[in-house]
Amino acid sequence: MAGMTVIVRTITRLLFPFTFLFGAYIVLHGHLTPGGGFPGGVIIAASVVMLLLAYGIERAETKVSFLQAEVLESIGGLAIVVLGLLSLLLGVAFLQNKFPLGELGQLFSAGNLPLLYLGVGIKVAAGILLIFYAMLFAFRGDEK
Repeated sequence: MAGMTVIVRTITRLLFPFTFLFGAYIVLHGHLTPGGGFPGGVIIAASVVMLLLAYGIERAETKVSFLQAEVLESIGGLAIVVLGLLSLLLGVAFLQNKFPLGELGQLFSAGNLPLLYLGVGIKVAAGILLIFYAMLFAFRGDEK
């Protein structure tokens, strides 16, 4: 069986949900606390890379494949562009905040900023995962 020892796989299986959830928290609360799309996306990607290293590439690819990561990266980029174009259609500058602002300190209090952070988080997480896959495939000698 490819991957690491039973101890490493067990610890990874226990840590993965908490690490992934922490990354999602950083992405979703980036407009209220230090963080946002980039650091949250990096944490999410690190949690998935932890699974890839612990269980091996063959088994991990059944959960998150190279193609799925490419699609997610495209969706993240598309979300950023759509938010920017929506701002232009509303008659303001590219990515300027035009959505209604909520109450200070609430989760939905920053207009389009949480949506932008979500798009950036998806793009960063998928991009780092794609870079990791590319390094693994180059090391294995695969042509993907």
